[in-house]
Amino acid sequence: MLEDLFKKVKNRMADSPMQESENGVNIPSNILFKCPRCQNVIFADEFEKASKICPKCGYHARITAAERLAITADEESFVEFDETLDTCNPIDFPGYEAKIKSLQQSTGISEAVVTGKCSIEGQSTVIGIMDSHFMMASMGSVVGEKITRAFERATQLKLPVVLFTASGGARMQEGIVSLMQMAKTSGAVVRHSDAGLLYITVMTDPTTGGVTASFASLGDIIIAEPKALIGFAGRRVIEDTIRQHLPDDFQSAEFLLEHGFVDLIAKRSEMKHVLGRLLKYHSGGADL
Repeated sequence: MLEDLFKKVKNRMADSPMQESENGVNIPSNILFKCPRCQNVIFADEFEKASKICPKCGYHARITAAERLAITADEESFVEFDETLDTCNPIDFPGYEAKIKSLQQSTGISEAVVTGKCSIEGQSTVIGIMDSHFMMASMGSVVGEKITRAFERATQLKLPVVLFTASGGARMQEGIVSLMQMAKTSGAVVRHSDAGLLYITVMTDPTTGGVTASFASLGDIIIAEPKALIGFAGRRVIEDTIRQHLPDDFQSAEFLLEHGFVDLIAKRSEMKHVLGRLLKYHSGGADL
């Protein structure tokens, strides 16, 4: 048994890029993943195949917009909106343009949210996916504009919206302009709702700040991934303000489900099917 394991590791090392450690010993990179929650160690490629979910404790690691799209949308159904919308520097924040360009090159996306039209289990929908790898998916003017336009297109096309949220809040590099996106996006959500159309929010880790305080909390149905951090202000700020100790699981998806803020917790591996059924039910094509 051990011989087979060592042989498996040796084969993976042979096909993997090598990096030199401080003591001069060459070690393979991207071979193993250690779960930050339970400390379980598994092969990185197995972790990737499992949609970055720990098989031992169910820890859901953060994933990119491309990874999310691949496990959610039907194959070759996605058509992107506003891919070339440019980010500006409204308050001349030092180094902001260079930071944006660097992130665009490293992440392969133009901003912290990707929007478009796709189908999920055969049901047409407008989809938005926030990517925490791009400035912690902070909400700047382009993020707000892309989400607003996505809702406006969905209203025109009479389509539902599925929006995956993940954000550290408003983007400080754009000052008051970033805060204005809260009202703008919320207005677009209301117009979409007034048209009698469905909006499903999927809150992933973390969904915080001004995003939580605006469009993320306005879904007709609010779903969360297990153990996702969801909230507005941080724990320490709240405790210092109210002079009370908060529960250990405060701002977790499970705590919010218990207190009525979240409607459903769905595992990543089940999310596509859950969304597909909800979309079919809303269109009159399926029973819950």
